[in-house]
Parts: sequence; structure tokens; C-alpha cells
Amino acid sequence: MIDAAVRPRLNTIAGPLLGEFLLGMCVAMGGLWLASQTSDAAAGAFGLVNQILETLFVVFRVLAIGLGVVVTQYLGAQQHASARRATLLALGASTWAGVLVACLVVAGGDVALDWLNAPAAIVSLAAPFLQWFAPALLLEAYNLSMASVLRAHLFSRDSLKVMVVMHTSHLVLAALLMRGWGDWTGMGLEGYAVAMLISRALGLVMHLWFWRIRMQLVPQGRDWWTAAWKDLGPVLRVGLPGAGVEVAYRGAFMVSVAATARLGVTALATHSYTLQLLKFVLLTSMAIGWACEIMVGRLVGAGDLRAANGLVRKAVRNGLLASGSLALLAALGAPWLMRMFTKDPAVIEAAQTLLWISLVLETGRVFNLILNGALRATGDALYPAVSSVASLLLVLGVGSFWLGRLFGLPGIWIAYAIDEWIRGLLLLARWLWRGWLPNARESRRRMRASE
Repeated sequence: MIDAAVRPRLNTIAGPLLGEFLLGMCVAMGGLWLASQTSDAAAGAFGLVNQILETLFVVFRVLAIGLGVVVTQYLGAQQHASARRATLLALGASTWAGVLVACLVVAGGDVALDWLNAPAAIVSLAAPFLQWFAPALLLEAYNLSMASVLRAHLFSRDSLKVMVVMHTSHLVLAALLMRGWGDWTGMGLEGYAVAMLISRALGLVMHLWFWRIRMQLVPQGRDWWTAAWKDLGPVLRVGLPGAGVEVAYRGAFMVSVAATARLGVTALATHSYTLQLLKFVLLTSMAIGWACEIMVGRLVGAGDLRAANGLVRKAVRNGLLASGSLALLAALGAPWLMRMFTKDPAVIEAAQTLLWISLVLETGRVFNLILNGALRATGDALYPAVSSVASLLLVLGVGSFWLGRLFGLPGIWIAYAIDEWIRGLLLLARWLWRGWLPNARESRRRMRASE
């Protein structure tokens, strides 16, 4: 077991993670604000492209999720050689994943925009903007996987330092490249993508430096392209079910985005503004959830299942208090907060309605953000995927389409809230009824057999 005297506190890990997420959200918010200074159409294009990229990032999350859980379990079981092999696997697997996603962006960008029913005013801006992201995606794959490994080794503060430099440089460069300076009018939306490429290259250099000084790991040339199936198997066993949920979620969510696009440019801009604001609401629960996943993985590796159970219950309680409070503040402050993006009173009023509905949405989302990761960390990766499919397809997908036709944007938001609560309660029941215990014990046995 992990001695309580040396076991890191949940908040010690969650604090730096919260900082990372906050920085990432600030960059996205800053990019949206810069786009909104041009027009609502530019803001809508920015939001739509971000949704497409979020869908494609599922491929990267397969690796980040799987690597994080596998490395934490190996470290908890004191199997450092196995943890080292899984760590180096992050590079070769990320190369192939990044190349795949970059090719999808180049070859399928126009098709994706067509599927989303993007208005002509949006397509003319979004199509070239999306293409510019292709070269940055390979570097993003490396950074996500390498950051996951750093956190698994409990170097969360070092991961935060990388993110501070990476995201700050992204935002500063985006402001310069999008808006220009002097007589140069800038690149518009495409400047955001170029800034991302430069910042991710800087992040990769810093990650390599921290790997060398913290973990004494200096990758060799072959590590950047080899991915042995023997070592990849445990990663995929954890990552693929989670990726299945992500694919189903993003697919269903894109149906709701398409339903929003049918309502017009104003509705799409309102959708983008509200989602960006809500990302700040879920930051705390995201940080708690990721920290909880890291700690549960280590506790399962050490065989301390009682401590894992207590940790998860505490994390859910803290997440509900944090997200509920922040969602309430966002709804109350909507008339002022939305003026950062637009002066259109119709957009502000519509966004305020959505934010009040989000008070229900975000409290339901807490269970998914925290319990999904906790169940994965025990080895119970299949149940969250299987239990979510029906709600994602019928409520989030079909439900948002029909409720959007009946009630407009509020109907789509109601579908979001119902889906989060259905899936969240199913995960809560799984944890409380201890359906995860057999998987945790099997994970422990499998690690002992690999010693």
C-alpha cells in the first residue's frame, strides 16, 4: 500500500491541473474574442472549427487516457521498468496518431463543414482556417501524451510550467498574427492556427527537457516512430472504450451543432459564446477528475482499494459544490459577461437563458467528469462506454435535433442537461454499488503476472 504520509493530496495534483485547464480555456476564449472583433460570422467559424478539432482530438485522447492509467498503475505497483516502456511508447504512438489526424483535416475538412450544415458565410471563413491547423496537430499529439506521462509521475507542477509557456505564447502570437500591427492587417483567423504551431513546437522542446531532468529519459530516434503492440495493448485496453465514448459523444454533439447551424448565424454565435463561457465552469471538476484518476490508478496498483473508494466519494462531493457555485455565478453575471463578445441584445438574452439551464447541465456533468476517470483507473473501462451509448444517441443526438426544432437553442440545451444526468447517474450507481471492484482486482493480478 501507499503510505498515507507520502501519498500526495488530491488538491496537490488538482491545483496545477486547474491552472493548465484555465490557461487552455483562456487561449480559446481569447481566440474567440479576437474573432468576434471581426464579425459574428468569424466567431461562428472559429467555434465550428474548434468543434471539428475537438472531435478529431479523440484519437489523441485514446493515447493520453490509456498512457496515464497504465503508467500510474505500474508506478503504484513499483514496476518502474514497465512504466518506462509505456512512457516511451507515447512518442511513437503519437507520431502515427498525429499524422492520421492531420491527413483527415486536409482531406475531409470541406466534407465535415458540409455535414454540419454550415451557412455559406461561415464556410468561406472556416474552410481555409481548418486547413491551417494540419501541421500543428502532430505536435499537439506529442504534447498531450507527454503531459499525461509527466502527470502520471506526479510532476504536475512541471506540466503546468510547460502549459504556461505554451499557452501564453499561443495567445500573444495569436493576437499579433490575427490582428496585425503597424501597416500589416494580420492573417485573420489563420493567424490563430500559425500561433498554435509555434507554441506547440516550444511545448515539445520543454517536455523533452523535463523528461530528461525529471525522469532521466532521453528518447532515441527509433522511439519517435515505433509502437510495439505488446506494450500498446494495455494502453488500448483502457483508452479505446474511453475513445468510443468520446466518438459517440462528439458525433451526437455534432448533430446538435448542425441543428444549431440550421437556426442561423446568430444562433451559432450564441452557441459558441455560451460554450466558451461554460468551459470555465467545468474547469474545477475537470481538474478534480483528472487528479482523482491519477491517484486512483496509483492506489489500485498498490492494492489500496478502500482508500480509492473514499477518494472518489470526496472528489464527487467537491466537484458538485464547485460546479454548482460557478454555474450559478455565470448565470447571474451573464448580462455583463456576454458583453465581452457581443453587443447584440438578442444574443445576450439568448445566452442568459442557456446559462440558467446550464445550472442543471453542469451539476450533472460532474459525475461524468470525475467517475469516468475513476472507473478507467480501476480497469473498469468498458462499463462507462456501454452504459453511455443509448443516452448519447437518443438524448444528445436525436433529442437535441428534435428539441431544437421545437424550442430552438433552449431545447438543445435541455437535451444536453438530460443526457449528462442520465449518464452521470449510471456511473454513480456503478461506483456506489462497487461494480468496479472485480476489475480493480483483475488489474492488480495482471500487473503481478507481468512482473
